Amino acid sequence: MKKLLAILMASAFVLTISTSNAKKGKHNQLTKKEKKEGWVLLFDGETSEGWKGNNRPDFPGGWIIEDGTLHCKGSGAGEAGAKDGGDIVTTKEYSDFRLKLEWKISEGGNSGIFYLGKEVEGWPIYKTAPEMQVLDNEKHPDARAGKDGNRKAGSLYDLIPAVPQNAKPAGQWNEVEIEVYKGSVWHRQNGKTVVEYHLWTDDWKELVAGSKFPGLNPEWANVAKSGLIGLQDHGDDVWFRNIKILEH
Repeated sequence: MKKLLAILMASAFVLTISTSNAKKGKHNQLTKKEKKEGWVLLFDGETSEGWKGNNRPDFPGGWIIEDGTLHCKGSGAGEAGAKDGGDIVTTKEYSDFRLKLEWKISEGGNSGIFYLGKEVEGWPIYKTAPEMQVLDNEKHPDARAGKDGNRKAGSLYDLIPAVPQNAKPAGQWNEVEIEVYKGSVWHRQNGKTVVEYHLWTDDWKELVAGSKFPGLNPEWANVAKSGLIGLQDHGDDVWFRNIKILEH
């Protein structure tokens, strides 16, 4: 009986280790299918390779690599309020692509995912780039601002609301995808297309004209055809993982 019990306990221990390793290993990796299709990891889960601070050559200390995530440490001082924080951007520009990642926001937190952005000295990335909103819809006041929910998670920030609004609560992981192809853009959140729009059209220019963005940059509607991907430091804790891209 003792021998049988020892065997069972050893088997359970091995199973626990195997399960644990499987859980640890499933993030920040490409599947065989993704590799065949040409997807590329933008974050290896261990280093900041491929990323840097906006308008600076190095990687800000306000972001840390922790448990296989890119973690922006909340400063509690609002947007870019950390001592060595600020938005981070890719070191490479992209034009037509599918970008996938997962995000998790802290309670009452705010962040964002930028694309087609440009570095302009003295400017935050949001003055040049569209943004997929990252937000705790329940507790952050931005969810009640804007128009028709266009500042809630998944939305094209301050322009087009995410419909359906299917973001998970603070502390839970959300899976998102941003696709850009010849000016057409899709935001997908937790398996649903929640935003679709078309850059550079008359409708686009009219939409932007009625927003706050021309006051930040009169040329904001003329989004670049190729640009950087960015992750926002809004002063709150936010985590990103499984960041991968497929160029069209």
